[in-house]
Amino acid sequence: MIFCVEDDDNIRELVIYTLETTGLKARGFSDGAAFMEALAFDTPELILLDIMLPGDDGLVIMVTAKGSEYDKVVGLDSGADDYVTKPFGMMELVSRIKAVLRRSGKVEDRIDMDISGVHVNVKKHEVTVNGKEISLTLKEFELLEKLMRNQGIVLTRDQLLAEIWGYDFDGETRTVDVHIRTLRQKLGDKGEIIQRVGGVGYRVGGAA
Repeated sequence: MIFCVEDDDNIRELVIYTLETTGLKARGFSDGAAFMEALAFDTPELILLDIMLPGDDGLVIMVTAKGSEYDKVVGLDSGADDYVTKPFGMMELVSRIKAVLRRSGKVEDRIDMDISGVHVNVKKHEVTVNGKEISLTLKEFELLEKLMRNQGIVLTRDQLLAEIWGYDFDGETRTVDVHIRTLRQKLGDKGEIIQRVGGVGYRVGGAA
């Protein structure tokens, strides 16, 4: 369970919705008092705390509009495991949460994923479609793994460029489209699990 303490209703509801759609259980609180009361009955694995809330301090991941280097150092030195500055992207927040949970040993990365007959073994770096192994380039494999790990979530071209090719990559977003097209072809009739969402980006659908 993840507790999100945020007085902005829109931000809090969006965070809770995003966490739950990515397979994480979450509960929101609009103020520190309600949050502290809930702690008496439940111990969360992780707390997202807006440090600009009046009255209470928090821990683990601090979410705030205060983005100076000094503020971040103070937050981390106060015991936070990470520090996120508003405005932030939902998928970045999810990635940071999962990273903190991994470091704490609360969750482990899945090394096997299967969606609609497409099976990925991360440890062996193998992909099979209906039991038949297919050959992918490194970037194609990383794209498929990233999309499958975020099943049902739309990942923008910019996100994919940043996470697969790195922030310093000089290419255009067309690079993503070209690799997705080739990846779909290699997946054969299962290529349809990779869905293009308007002019936004891509997601993997289907049942888990």
